Amino acid sequence: MMNLNKLFATQKVLRDKIGYTGEDRFHKLILALLVEVGECANEWRGFKFWSKDQEPRTTIGVVKSRNNITGYTERGIKNPLLEEYVDGLHFVLEIGLEIELDDFIYNPSHNHKYKDENVTRQFVLVSWFTTQMLEDDFYDALVNSFIELGFMLGFSWEQIEQAYFEKNKVNHERQENGY
Repeated sequence: MMNLNKLFATQKVLRDKIGYTGEDRFHKLILALLVEVGECANEWRGFKFWSKDQEPRTTIGVVKSRNNITGYTERGIKNPLLEEYVDGLHFVLEIGLEIELDDFIYNPSHNHKYKDENVTRQFVLVSWFTTQMLEDDFYDALVNSFIELGFMLGFSWEQIEQAYFEKNKVNHERQENGY
């Protein structure tokens, strides 16, 4: 079992820094998650039956990021698939905060109904549970299916968590720099 409380607490700090309180916030979060799921699927590429290149985009080499003090600094090897996945995780957590949740315990033994054997259908399942949040509380299904997607993409929980915290730092820097 994995406890997401630390991730919720970290996300709340970023949420408070952003400070957006518009009444359209929930709908914007749903759309943002759908966009990130789509971007993740695009990096995965496995649904692109029309393309001979269906290999996931998992490395692109050394990436430089802007640093206001020293200019550009190296961030290391970038994994676009993992980065898009954790971008989505940020919005999964945001949606939880929006519906006033700040804890979640993932229990893989209960996940058979949130997991498909096919990665393409898992992307569709995550998207479906996301849109269902507009009508009812499908948050448990959304989180479980999203975590299962990460595992199906080949990521360990440790990789997901580490990438989340790294991207969270980048998101804070972006807020400080007027992104």
